Amino acid sequence: MSVHKLENAARPGEAGMPEALGFRPLYRQVKAIFVRRLVDGVWAPGAVLPSEGQLAAEIGVSQGTVRKALDELAAENLVVRRQGRGTFVAEHDERRILFQFFKLAPDQGAPRFPDSAVLSTTTAFADAGEREALDLADSETVIRIRRLRSLGERPLIVETLSLPQRLFPGLETGPVPNNLYSLYAGHYGITIAHARERLKAVALGSEDATALGVTAGDPALQIDRLALSLDGMPVERRLSLCLTQEVHYLSDLR
Repeated sequence: MSVHKLENAARPGEAGMPEALGFRPLYRQVKAIFVRRLVDGVWAPGAVLPSEGQLAAEIGVSQGTVRKALDELAAENLVVRRQGRGTFVAEHDERRILFQFFKLAPDQGAPRFPDSAVLSTTTAFADAGEREALDLADSETVIRIRRLRSLGERPLIVETLSLPQRLFPGLETGPVPNNLYSLYAGHYGITIAHARERLKAVALGSEDATALGVTAGDPALQIDRLALSLDGMPVERRLSLCLTQEVHYLSDLR
């Protein structure tokens, strides 16, 4: 294997690689190259990747090394392998979001993707919590989206999303789709790779209770989610208040 060739292949994304190439297993060096191509938009959502043989020849490693790197990306839901068709960059379709990011499931019946109704979209200077979560300067502005989410006819979640306005220019003036992660990737080139959630039981305030059609003081599950892009940058804070009389939070631990 030519380390020089591997380093040359990685050079466009050097700034995004936190470690020197020589200090990581070879397949992780190759994986870092592939992640950088995803971050830079060289491989767009839904695009088919070159074959393992083509990638191996281009980078100067064995086909097995490429396969191991792609296996890790597939395990992280960043690429999708389709038998007989090849490997594709993963898209944030409803099925992927449902099983990777939406963890509320009905007590009865199969999990399904909720419907959404936007209550308001505003812009403002980031507050202290948003600045800390999203790593923003004091002078930065955020887009705040407040929406109601339902399963069937039953309102289930009232949530507030905070987005750095510099990353999503114009989002506040256009329609807000139900599937926001697809919009982030397709229009702004920002792919949500993973998220961290904090859960807490709370009592609903009057405004949130009214939106959900219940009484102030009723219990709810609060989910405070921070979504991060492929290069680890925090890009969305989502505070969700959820009624759990007929649903539960499902986490598949492996």
